[in-house]
Amino acid sequence: MTSRPFEILPSIDVRGGKVVDLYQGDFAQETVYNDAAETVARRFVDAGCRWIHMVDLDGSRDGTGRNKGIIRRVSEVAKRSGVRLELGGGIRSLDAVAAALELGVDRAVIGTAAVEQPEMVGEAVVRFGADAIVVGIDSRDGLVATRGWTAGSTVRAAALARQMVERGVVRFVCTDITRDSTLTEPNFASLEEIALAVADSGARVIASGGVTTVEQVRRLKDAGLEGAIIGSALYVGKMRLEDALAAAGHDGPIQQQAEIR
Repeated sequence: MTSRPFEILPSIDVRGGKVVDLYQGDFAQETVYNDAAETVARRFVDAGCRWIHMVDLDGSRDGTGRNKGIIRRVSEVAKRSGVRLELGGGIRSLDAVAAALELGVDRAVIGTAAVEQPEMVGEAVVRFGADAIVVGIDSRDGLVATRGWTAGSTVRAAALARQMVERGVVRFVCTDITRDSTLTEPNFASLEEIALAVADSGARVIASGGVTTVEQVRRLKDAGLEGAIIGSALYVGKMRLEDALAAAGHDGPIQQQAEIR
């Protein structure tokens, strides 16, 4: 039986129409990058990624859809190259999932609604298919945070993962907020706890937050996770996407389907 490839998902976070990076999810500690989101996406595509992870931070905090144009443009860049797109941020209803998929997104990441409206997640799995739905579990000290990481909860991350598996979820993106954008390392213990909690179901876990070195990529791969989302380390030059892809076992860029202009 062929094992699943370990995926590297370079991340593009957008707020107010710009590519940004938030330190530990703090909107007051924002770095703004000059390149347009589609320019960043082209750079990731050229490096050979097979997935791009995108976050609408305006949607995460207040549910607005002001970045739809940017999301669609990134989706077009991805589709022309055979690359797939995953989107999170403010997806809290079936209509929001449908709207994301209509923009050309392949997978919609549901975070806040998994805590506040768990039944909706099950309905989304039935309506759109399990492969189109990802549950984002963002946590501090093991407790889930919601609404763009601005609201806390008493729900433990591993417990939420088990609840979501019962509703048909097969994939999770798990972020330790205290590691996000810190250029340190992922919370390996937390990731392994969540992966163990859903192991019997066959559900898969993608790591996010703090991934900074190729050695960490290899460790996440060896731990049996499905992939890693990398953002800050790529933007500040701590790690090359090509090196992360090589550490993950990628052979090289996928066949280009059309020239990107």
